[in-house]
Amino acid sequence: MACYQFEGMRPVIHPSAFVHPDAVLIGDVIIGAGAYVAPGACLRGDYGRLIVEAGANIQDGCVMHGYAGVDTIAGAGSSIGHGAILHGCRIGRGSLVGMRAVVMDGAQIGAESIVAAMSFVPAGFTAEARQLVKGIPARCSRPVTDQELHWNSLNSQEYRDLAQRCRAALTPCQPLDEIPADRAYLRGTTDVKPLHAMRPSDASGQL
Repeated sequence: MACYQFEGMRPVIHPSAFVHPDAVLIGDVIIGAGAYVAPGACLRGDYGRLIVEAGANIQDGCVMHGYAGVDTIAGAGSSIGHGAILHGCRIGRGSLVGMRAVVMDGAQIGAESIVAAMSFVPAGFTAEARQLVKGIPARCSRPVTDQELHWNSLNSQEYRDLAQRCRAALTPCQPLDEIPADRAYLRGTTDVKPLHAMRPSDASGQL
């Protein structure tokens, strides 16, 4: 991976975590046990401390950054979706930050909450536990349902499993020239499906 010391501060990665070789870690970054950091993620700890707690996942293209003296935290078992930005904020245990969402300085997202894709969570915003946060600017729209909570738990477990699968079986290779006739599909380790397939559709069709 691209791992850089900055002014004597080196990233710390738990031996059971997986950080993809194409992720970038700079300075004061702490990656907890069993965490997963995907390709293209940038965790730039050149001011504030960046903490990815145990079992959390930071997906492709995510950015974590913050101001001096401030911790930016992805809580234990949390999922930070593709292309999301966390800046000087705290994401609670078991929460999901959806794709391309932005969570700004001083914002606190309570445990087991969901920040909907593309939402903008303004500085200083606070959400209690198990809230659906959505919009530009974001607001708490309703509690997270049992079904959504179950789905998010499966999704988080899938990424914890993926960290260990990658540690065991991700290797560089050359591509094939054509598709083999017996090419199979890769499988997950849980029965997680797209959320819209697990719950009745609502008027918007979106979280």
